[in-house]
Amino acid sequence: PKMKEDSCLQAALLCLGMLCYSHALSTGPLNQSRPSLHGHHEKGKEGQVLHRSKRGWVWNQFFVIEEYTGPDPVLVGRLHSDIDSGDGNIKYILSGEGAGIIFVIDDKSGNIHATKTLDREERAQYTLTAQAVDRNTNRPLEPPSEFIVKVQDINDNPPEFLHENYHANVPERSNVGTSVIQVTASDADDPTYGNSAKLVYSILEGQPYFSVEAQTGIIRTALPNMDREAKEEYHVVIQAKDMGGHMGGLSGTTKVTITLTDVNDNPPKFPQSVYQMSVSEAAIPGEEVGRVKAKDPDIGENGLVAYSIIDGDGMDMFEITTDYETQEGVVKLKKTLDYETKKTYSLKVEAANVHIDPKFISNGPFKDTVTVKIAVEDADEPPVFLKPGYIFEVQENAASGTVVGKVHAKDPDAANSAIRYSIDRHTDLERYFVINAEDGNIKTIKALDREEIAWHNISVFAVEVHKQHQEAKVPVSIKVVDVNDNAPKFAAAYEAFVCENARSNQQFITISADDKDDSANGPRFIFSLPPEIIHNPNFTLRDNRDNTASVLVRREGFSRQKQDLYLLPIVISDGGLPPLSSTNTLTIRVCGCDSSGSLLSCNAEAFVLNAGLSTGALSALLACIVILLVIVVLFVTLKRQKKEPLIVFEEEDVRENIITYDDEGGGEEDTEAFDIATLQNPDGINGFIPRKDIKPEYQYLPRPGLRPAPNSVDVDDFINTRIQEADNDPTAPPYDSIQIYGYEGRGSVAGSLSSLESATTDSDLDYDYLQNWGPRFKKLADLYGSKDTFNDDS
Repeated sequence: PKMKEDSCLQAALLCLGMLCYSHALSTGPLNQSRPSLHGHHEKGKEGQVLHRSKRGWVWNQFFVIEEYTGPDPVLVGRLHSDIDSGDGNIKYILSGEGAGIIFVIDDKSGNIHATKTLDREERAQYTLTAQAVDRNTNRPLEPPSEFIVKVQDINDNPPEFLHENYHANVPERSNVGTSVIQVTASDADDPTYGNSAKLVYSILEGQPYFSVEAQTGIIRTALPNMDREAKEEYHVVIQAKDMGGHMGGLSGTTKVTITLTDVNDNPPKFPQSVYQMSVSEAAIPGEEVGRVKAKDPDIGENGLVAYSIIDGDGMDMFEITTDYETQEGVVKLKKTLDYETKKTYSLKVEAANVHIDPKFISNGPFKDTVTVKIAVEDADEPPVFLKPGYIFEVQENAASGTVVGKVHAKDPDAANSAIRYSIDRHTDLERYFVINAEDGNIKTIKALDREEIAWHNISVFAVEVHKQHQEAKVPVSIKVVDVNDNAPKFAAAYEAFVCENARSNQQFITISADDKDDSANGPRFIFSLPPEIIHNPNFTLRDNRDNTASVLVRREGFSRQKQDLYLLPIVISDGGLPPLSSTNTLTIRVCGCDSSGSLLSCNAEAFVLNAGLSTGALSALLACIVILLVIVVLFVTLKRQKKEPLIVFEEEDVRENIITYDDEGGGEEDTEAFDIATLQNPDGINGFIPRKDIKPEYQYLPRPGLRPAPNSVDVDDFINTRIQEADNDPTAPPYDSIQIYGYEGRGSVAGSLSSLESATTDSDLDYDYLQNWGPRFKKLADLYGSKDTFNDDS
């Protein structure tokens, strides 16, 4: 087997290395005898004499094979000085890297052994220092010298790839030799020694689709026209082997997953040549009829398909859109259908790729077509009016029962059911119209007034006799045609003013008219005076022929004292057939004006009050009188309120309660006679202190003669009377209180607060300062003066 072969090879290499090492010891510089101390002359080129100095020992670098697993330590080399006579007086010393741990030296013979297994990949060489000294005195006999021990490499490390698994992509149908990915392996062995680190790549799995370059590890396609739709993913195993790929070399492998990416190399194809669909004639535009789908094995944008209608007798009735989520063509209704008109339609639908790769254009047209046949299904349709809307006219004031117009609807179904008509009463709340349910004739049932409602907009229903749920609705607009039934009138409530000093033929007002009728029966208006006053001596009328008229003064010299108001009748006729007219009265007031014609006053009373007061003055006088009356009333009211007696009613009787106690308490130690807790009553905190007064049992009847009259204003008498009643009334508070003290006590630690006996006691207090307080405190100063002064006086 292969493992046995590798083991034999390693054993052979180890023996070969040991043989070479023994030869080096016998022939190399490790066993150098010391030459004589005299110089040695050699002739060089052209007779030049070269001088070479003599050294006690000379050596190059030593070698030791790594991974040696023998039972005995490995002999690395031998140190020997030419002054060593073999009597054991020379001692060899080894120092440096690994000395005493990895490398040991026999101080007598100078033999160096490696005591541990070495690994070149951990450390490739060691630097050591050798020295020969006198064994007895440790005196150096030779200067120290460095040498290197190199670890000789063997092929003990297999190649390793950077990654255990690789992933790569390559477009489908790529040319042969297209680079896919490069894999790289490394070998920890010494690349400078032998072929232990020389790697060669080979493919173990993945042929014949892919190949690998032996020196670089680049994986390339090996077959043309690899189709993703046939196989999308490939698993390739790559091997890296050292020793240049020869037998006995170590190897490592890695897996490479190669995915073929998609290109647009497949056109869309319909799975069938004809699609059958159906749709109800009651379907509304925009409703989906059916779906078609062309299959494209490509994916992503390479598999996108767009649908269109390129031919057929239903191009105007149907349309198709693309659902990019499902890659389907959605056939939708474009216009309303009529089963009775056409029962079938045919469409030619094309499916084409949206994105086309020019490299594969030779594969053929990237599109396909299919025939779609659509059958229209009969539906129970509601009645259909012959027109989408109706407009009728009727004259106003037409008699009830006048025919306005006729609507007509039919059943579009093959059954052709009978139709019944009705008016939507929500559109004819006043019930001006009625419709014949059989033939659809609309008639009036009320007189119509154009000036009130010029247009009537109603809705008419049509239903099948045997299918009440099938209903149709149509708008009907009825115009009320105008009839000249309204005479013209003044456009406003005119009131004219003429000055007393107006001149003859002076215009003082322009009037216009208004007619509720339509313009055909309204203007132009004609203005005139009635025949009986056509020769009115005061005013005349002029028609301006623009639907206005001017009123003029015929004479001069108007007087408000004689007549301040004139009524002028004016006849207004319209332009209708036949024309209508009305007589309107214009009120004209005579006013006083200044010289410029500006109005001053239009009241006739102004002349009567010239000698007296004017109206404004009278109004001011009257206002003053009213104000004075109000002031008088207020004064009297306040006067009466002040005369009311300033008394307090009985229910508001509040008098000061004075309670006198003539007894003295028992002192601080008297806790039996009085409950001190009553002093801490919470009610007292709130301002309420209960009393323990004794109320008399009998009621006092006041003497009627003592109560003053309610309206009396003598406050002094009232107060004296109330005091007398309170003094003689035992039932009025304050009541008599009884308090018993059963313990007098033994005195207080504070002493007596009274000053009655201060002068007779042996008090140590000094009251001399009272002499300085002035005459007001002279009496106190005499009573509480100093003892000496008191004794002198006595």
